[in-house]
Amino acid sequence: MKYLVIYERAPNNYSAYAPDLPGCIATGGTLVETEALMREAIAFHIEGLREAGDPVPEPATRAGTIEVEPVGV
Repeated sequence: MKYLVIYERAPNNYSAYAPDLPGCIATGGTLVETEALMREAIAFHIEGLREAGDPVPEPATRAGTIEVEPVGV
């Protein structure tokens, strides 16, 4: 399964979350580290859902970018 992961840069680190897996987050000092930690977090999250007998959400969230012209420039 492929889950969408959102990465955000903070002043001193990166954070990440998967919208289709509420509560599944990771932080790291670099983007590469955060991606590796998020991969582990998703696997751990899914394992916990299965052990609890809860359904594993199907990947459903999509992302895209939209280009806009600056207003008033």
